[in-house]
This record gives sequence, C-alpha cells and structure tokens, in this order.
Amino acid sequence: MDTEKCKALLTVLDTGNLSAAADLLGYTPSGISRMMSALEDETGFPLLTRGRNGVTPTPECLRLLPAIRDMARTGQLFEEKAAALRGVETGKVRIGCAYVYYYDWLARVIASFVKLHPGIEVEILQGYSTRLCQAVADHEADFVIASRREGAFDFIPLLRDPLVAVVPPGHPAVKRGMYAMKDFEKESFIGRSPMQGTDNDRAFSELGIQPNIRHRAVDERACLFLVSAGLGVTLDNRIIEQELDTQDVRLIPTDPEWIVEIGIALPVKEERSPAAAKFAAFAKACLEDPDIVIE
Repeated sequence: MDTEKCKALLTVLDTGNLSAAADLLGYTPSGISRMMSALEDETGFPLLTRGRNGVTPTPECLRLLPAIRDMARTGQLFEEKAAALRGVETGKVRIGCAYVYYYDWLARVIASFVKLHPGIEVEILQGYSTRLCQAVADHEADFVIASRREGAFDFIPLLRDPLVAVVPPGHPAVKRGMYAMKDFEKESFIGRSPMQGTDNDRAFSELGIQPNIRHRAVDERACLFLVSAGLGVTLDNRIIEQELDTQDVRLIPTDPEWIVEIGIALPVKEERSPAAAKFAAFAKACLEDPDIVIE
C-alpha cells in the first residue's frame, strides 16, 4: 500500500472534505478522488462514505486507521531520514500545549528552533491533556506539554501543581483559607469542556463529586471572568495566577488537596522522527539553560 495514499486518506478524514484535502496536499480534487478509489480497490471495500456534508470513514476504515497511521508515519520517517542522509534538513514537528502558563516559553522556543532549522515545519495542535497525550501515543503529535497520562510514550515531569477553587473576592472561603471539594456540589459551578478528560474531570471522577454546573464557558479566561462577575465558582490549576491581571477573583486551596503533575509527553526515543528528535533535544537544552531562547 502506497504511504502517500495513506497520508492522503488521513488528511481527507481530518478535513472531512476531498477538496480541502486536495488544497492542503497540493493535488486536484479529482486526483485525491482517484487516490481514494485506488485505496478502496486495494483493500477490497469502501473506506469513505460520501454525503452532502463531506466524507466520513466507514466502519471498516475505522478498524484500519491504526495501521494506516503507522504506514503514513513510516513513509514520513523514510523521507526525513533519506533527506538527512543527503544533508537536507526537512520534516514536521507537531507540538501541543494544554496550559496557557507555558505558551510564552514554548512560543519563544519554537521561534529560536525554526531560526536554527528553517527547513523544519512546525504545526501547533490544540486540546486538553488527555487528547494531546493520546495524539502522542497515536503518533499524531511529537511534543506536548500536558498533565501526566499513562500511555506508550515518554513523560518528562516539569511541575507539581495543585488544583484550586476560584471564587469571587467576598466568598466565605477566602476568610476560611480553604474550600471543601464537596461544596462544588452545592454552589453554582462554572464548567468547561465536559467529558474531555480535563484535570477537573479526573479529580471530580476519582473523588466521586458531581459539580453543580449552572454555567459553561468555552475557555479558561472566560471562566475567570464569569467567576469575577459573581456567577459562580470553578476549579482550575494554580498556574493560572498569571492570567489574573484583569479578573478580580481569589484562588483558594482545596480540601482534599489535588495535585496535577505537569510535564512533557513525547514519543519514545526510537520512534521519534529526525525533526522531532531535534526539537526535543533543543527544548530540553532550553529548559536547562534559558539563555538559549531568543528574547
């Protein structure tokens, strides 16, 4: 099976559209369509269901996806290693970060890296820790900053960070200096991204707590503004302190305490592409010597 066809199929599934995939890969829509038909001929069954709103994978395609991803990744590794032997630096590094706290540092590391390695493309991924770590396990990401998850990848610890209750300034917990986790079941709770395997989801699940979700926000900063407006309380990582420049809220330790271990997830050494290995080594060097990073 042609690894380029596997890459094309994955792009079609990511975009949900043949034309969009063709634009990304530099093919014509008819060229992508022929590649998909050729793949279906090779497998002996349909891989895509075509409809008005685009294309979706068939059940058979879903069962083949792990193998298809492996083949596409093998093709990419071959191309990068062959280029490296020719003395040409190329490849792509897919990077994600679940915490705003690290955005500035990571952006400066990336900026410094691409100046040193202009032939390597960087792709930024979005998501919470569970999704990003799964992307590493599935060979869809090369370097992510996330809270610890179990999986077939390496994890480099960076920080042990407690979850904290985020409350308005006049809340009784401010005077007490402690917020009981069970109280999230009573008070108006501001939630975000339920069922995404966030740090909050995992803490509540393991403690057997059902928060009284009355409002939802699309992101962390929106949650903080809603708390500041007196619409409820929420739970977040202590490292959000740097985001509190405009929101009038207080961060209160919880009872029981819940610690989140934040670190870097990346493929095991032997499975890293040449480009990913270079970025991982560079980022590690930047952690050890901050002066490497461009200011």
